[in-house]
Amino acid sequence: MKSVTMLEFRQDAEGILRRLANGERFVLSHRGKPAARLEPLAPAPSNDPASDPFLAIARRAQPSPKGHTAHADLDRILYGRR
Repeated sequence: MKSVTMLEFRQDAEGILRRLANGERFVLSHRGKPAARLEPLAPAPSNDPASDPFLAIARRAQPSPKGHTAHADLDRILYGRR
């Protein structure tokens, strides 16, 4: 885990937040002592199209007996909800 000083954070907060969004983790130090751990709230997004549930729908599509699939059914198939 990389260390970031308060000065570095104040000078480049946007850049550090961008790096956090990409999955990096930091220890924020204040006056030479570790003060906080900075880590992303969610896992870093995957750029792999194979892991995108929407792009992989064709592999998991199921024919509907009525000829159409409701939005709630699509959500359940894609995201496992409902």
